[in-house]
Amino acid sequence: MKNTEPVTTIDPRFSDPSAVATPWEETRRVLETAELFWVTTVRANGRPHATPLVAVWLEGAIHFSTGADEQKAVNLRENSHVLLSTGCNSWESGLDVVVEGDAVQTTDEATLKRLAEAWTTKWNGQWQFEVRDGCFYHEAGGSALVFSVTPTKILAFAKGNFGYTRHQF
Repeated sequence: MKNTEPVTTIDPRFSDPSAVATPWEETRRVLETAELFWVTTVRANGRPHATPLVAVWLEGAIHFSTGADEQKAVNLRENSHVLLSTGCNSWESGLDVVVEGDAVQTTDEATLKRLAEAWTTKWNGQWQFEVRDGCFYHEAGGSALVFSVTPTKILAFAKGNFGYTRHQF
């Protein structure tokens, strides 16, 4: 997982004349603290599939888990392209963030243990996973695949004083 700083630019075509680019630190803070993300994958027939989930930002990537038979996992077996978005439904304030990249299944035990700890910490113990056989396991008895998305591009949409920022990796 890379930890490089992106090239950050504002797109004046879609921004208020007085808007400035959202700093990477502010965008990253949204990724680190968001409680809910929407993941969009591509079905075999080319149609999009979107669903909410929890995720964690760690070591320059965003990570999420899913059951092996859930639609998003089925889609990712054929097409790794993914969007993860978060933000708020307010028009006058806030920051919406969209992460573009490819979802890669994470099976490395050391990485999974760091991710399990990140979930536990972020959610004050509400999400606890055991790591074994390259998956997360939870107390309800189910297993979950873990995917990591190292972003190729992150878009940040500032509201109020509207700004369209691109963080290119």
